[in-house]
Amino acid sequence: MTDENQNPVEHTEDSVEQTTTPTPTPVEETAQNAEETVEAVTITAEEPQVAHDDFDWSLDKKSVSTYPEEEFEQMINMYDGTFRTINENKIIKARVRAITDSDVVLDIGFKSDGLVSVSEFRDTPDLKAGDEVDVYVVKKEDFRGQLILSRKNAKLLRAWETIVTAHADDLVVKGRVISKTKGGLIVDVLGLETFLPGSQIDVKPIIDYDAYVGKTMEFKVVKVNETIKNAVVSHKALIESDLEEQRQQIISQLEKGQVLEGTVKNLTDFGAFIDLGGVDGLLYITDISWGRISHPSDVLELNQQLNVVVIDFDDAKKRISLGLKQLTPHPWEVLAETVSEGSVVKGRIVNIEDYGAFLEVTPGVEGLIHVSEVSWSNQPINAREYFKVGEIQEAKIVTLDREDRKMSLSIKQLQQDPWESIQTVFPEESKHTGEVKNITPYGVFVELKEGIGGMVHISDLSWTKRFNHPSEYTKVGNQLEVVVLSIDKEARKLSLGHKQIEEDPWDTFETVFPVGTQHEGTVIKRDDKGAIVALPYGLEAFAPARHLKKEDGTSVQTEETLPFSIIEFDRNDKRILVSHLRTHEAAREDEIQARKQKAEKQANDNRKQVQKMNKQADANKATLGDLDVLAALKKKMEEGE
Repeated sequence: MTDENQNPVEHTEDSVEQTTTPTPTPVEETAQNAEETVEAVTITAEEPQVAHDDFDWSLDKKSVSTYPEEEFEQMINMYDGTFRTINENKIIKARVRAITDSDVVLDIGFKSDGLVSVSEFRDTPDLKAGDEVDVYVVKKEDFRGQLILSRKNAKLLRAWETIVTAHADDLVVKGRVISKTKGGLIVDVLGLETFLPGSQIDVKPIIDYDAYVGKTMEFKVVKVNETIKNAVVSHKALIESDLEEQRQQIISQLEKGQVLEGTVKNLTDFGAFIDLGGVDGLLYITDISWGRISHPSDVLELNQQLNVVVIDFDDAKKRISLGLKQLTPHPWEVLAETVSEGSVVKGRIVNIEDYGAFLEVTPGVEGLIHVSEVSWSNQPINAREYFKVGEIQEAKIVTLDREDRKMSLSIKQLQQDPWESIQTVFPEESKHTGEVKNITPYGVFVELKEGIGGMVHISDLSWTKRFNHPSEYTKVGNQLEVVVLSIDKEARKLSLGHKQIEEDPWDTFETVFPVGTQHEGTVIKRDDKGAIVALPYGLEAFAPARHLKKEDGTSVQTEETLPFSIIEFDRNDKRILVSHLRTHEAAREDEIQARKQKAEKQANDNRKQVQKMNKQADANKATLGDLDVLAALKKKMEEGE
């Protein structure tokens, strides 16, 4: 720029010679003249009109050039146009002026240049003077009047703008995994740290996060937070988008019944996921094998290669159902002819229900063993206690229907029916020893032989004792001697007795405990109705509550031993009633009876003496002395009466 351009007002050749101050540089002179000119113009515009203001003071200067007002304004605008409008906290373009050992000098078109540390340009080792770079205006002028710029902030802001744009437009960004953190990884995307959750690393579960540290990968931005300038990225989303394209292509070519090759990708309780080359299909556990399996791992292994058939697929839900067992014929269709009614088969228990168990003869061919076909005994069978899943059983085929694919089996028919010879093996009145298998409120079930058993009624357990429940006498698993009382071959029932092992003692008890006799007894149980009294020979009697009264008015208590009187003996019902009240009431009655008998005897003696004297009086005349004797005798008789 020339001096003429620098001085928009005037230029005088003699100005340098006339000044008494040190000679200024051309730039300083130009700036000074411009300031004076602007100041003069400003004063002229603002000061009030006074005398002689119309005088032209420039007339004394030689070679003076003046500018018209329009040209003056044009020159001012040209001067102001050399400066840019700069706003803080914005990114602008800057040109590299120079590069020193520590700083890069940047020209942003402002009145002063900015300095940025060389360390902020480490990613551009080929930087040279004249290159343009993006910088962030931190402050136009600090307290020292310096312009503060930052390339790091510019890079971060540009990176954030790129991330936000990528999130909005669903674009792919590149990043480098720099470290592991709780729940995922930290990824450097364009210099900005973002979070990669562990669940978004891959479509398959990842356990070793350290293996990804240092890797450069592509990501999709799945979430941004403008407030804290934070973003979440996903590598899994990229894979899924690629898989989705493959899925659509594969599904569009699928047909039911089509056989595909796949790899076992995952095993669950309900089935296996098969990778068909970019798309997964589900192989349900029921479609893995014709036979029953408890878990897919019983047949399949991870990463196993196998052929599967397409059973069904849903374009809308993008689901593919696969089958493995459908590649082989149904076992019922190839069941050997040797498997027929009456033949014996061996298999594995695969399922247990309340009504029986299912025996797998061959994989996919099962037969039912009903609970009624387990034992010849009429004793109910609990299938869940008798059978165990997985155990090997042998059974006889009772019925076989190949069309309906049904088979009924029997275990008990492997042996001869013991009831056919029941009257020979267990005749009536025969004695045996059996095991107590079950106890009910009304009796005990005793098994004499496998499949043969009978019931001992509670009343047939003892001749002398009464039980509220059979468990008071015996327990399950105990051995018990019994007598066969009766046989019902058609109903397959035996009536047994235990007390019949010994003779009925009540024939003897009838003579030992007649009504009216007294015996010593001990109260073993007491309630409001009465008491149970233990008598000799193991007998138990019942004393009604009103018969437990003592002579002193109190009542008999438990464990007291007192005399009791037999007031009732019933041989048929095996019942004895006793009374303690009768014992002391009988004593009083005996005493009264004794006195009565004595008085009656005395009266009889007196009557006999009177009759004798009357006979003598008839024979002889009575004397005065006889009369006295008679009077005394009469008085005595009256007193006796």
